[in-house]
Amino acid sequence: MSSLDITLLELAAENAELRLQLAEAQEQCIEMAVDAGALQAEIDALRAELAELRSSSAPSP
Repeated sequence: MSSLDITLLELAAENAELRLQLAEAQEQCIEMAVDAGALQAEIDALRAELAELRSSSAPSP
């Protein structure tokens, strides 16, 4: 096995490891996006509830 072959194998192994790390990072990004969407929906619901409470407790003219 030549030094070129060894270098190519090392690069292939490093590339495989980097691809695994990228896949893990992408999965984490997807999970964060899902969590962010759920939090945004909860915030929107709370804002609507707050607006409703404020309008129902406001004095009528």
